[in-house]
Amino acid sequence: MSLFIQDSLNFIAKVTPRRVWNASKVLASFYATDWLKRPVQWGLPFTISLEPTTACNLRCPECPSGLRAFTRPIGNLKEDFFRKTIDELHKELIYLIFYFQGEPYINPKFLDMVRYASDKGIYTMTSTNGHFLNDENARKTIESGLDRLIISVDGTTQEVYESYRKAGKLESVLKGARNVVKWKKELKSKTPHIIFQFLVVRPNEHQIPEIYQLAKEIGIDEVKLKTAQVYDYEKGNDLIPRQDKFARYEEFAPGQWRAKNKLLNRCWKLWHSCVITWDGLVVPCCFDKDAQHRLGDLKTNSFKELWQAKPYQQFRTDLLRGRDQIDICQNCTEGCKVWA
Repeated sequence: MSLFIQDSLNFIAKVTPRRVWNASKVLASFYATDWLKRPVQWGLPFTISLEPTTACNLRCPECPSGLRAFTRPIGNLKEDFFRKTIDELHKELIYLIFYFQGEPYINPKFLDMVRYASDKGIYTMTSTNGHFLNDENARKTIESGLDRLIISVDGTTQEVYESYRKAGKLESVLKGARNVVKWKKELKSKTPHIIFQFLVVRPNEHQIPEIYQLAKEIGIDEVKLKTAQVYDYEKGNDLIPRQDKFARYEEFAPGQWRAKNKLLNRCWKLWHSCVITWDGLVVPCCFDKDAQHRLGDLKTNSFKELWQAKPYQQFRTDLLRGRDQIDICQNCTEGCKVWA
């Protein structure tokens, strides 16, 4: 059985009749919205992103966590708040992206929370820079029931890797990956599905063939190429790849660049998913990294109240009227036909 099929079957095994019914309502409401040209929202999100922490050990140049550039409060997700949130949503929730900003493994209770979600039958995924996958954490990762583990490996040599992953050590990342592969075999576990994610930027694009070979040597299940979001792209940026198919941006006139996305006045994410910060703020999606568009606070309201409340409905209405007027949408990959 291929690893992709095995992962897909694992995901399908999490799907219950109640979750299917909820997802069907969400999908129907999305199409009803498109037809009526006004927001219709049935059901609850079946995908959420929860932020374990805002802290990170690296200094990546296009990341607010790496740049220490947040204007919002920083901190770690508390286990009791996490359990309360999962208890409210787990019957409809299929997919938990246990990541937003920061490095998840910095939160000391991270893997305990993964276990709690896994025990609720939720498909769990996280993304890590790989520096905290020591032997003990690798074993605990397998034992937590985590379904998908994305490890960022943005170069196959230290020089290239650290050109973006500032303060990072490639040797530590690869050792951590080998630890996870080892414990997955020793514990005879089918999970997690291990992915090497390669953020394609100009300094590393020549190493794309090498990342596939490296992943094969270590025993990684899959390699994903990801396009890079940059903030200052209008006059070009040294991180934009030369290979056009890996770039989110295009030069439309000498020295003038723009995003490739079409900015259609619709967005599937606003109907089926949301992001919850470590301190309970609900924001539209992963492009709102600094939580500027706050649609509610789970410290004062239940999620079900917020999902149908005026701020959420107003944001959906604004989106239908013009995504190009919403700052976080202007640099989004929705409608952008590239790897993302």
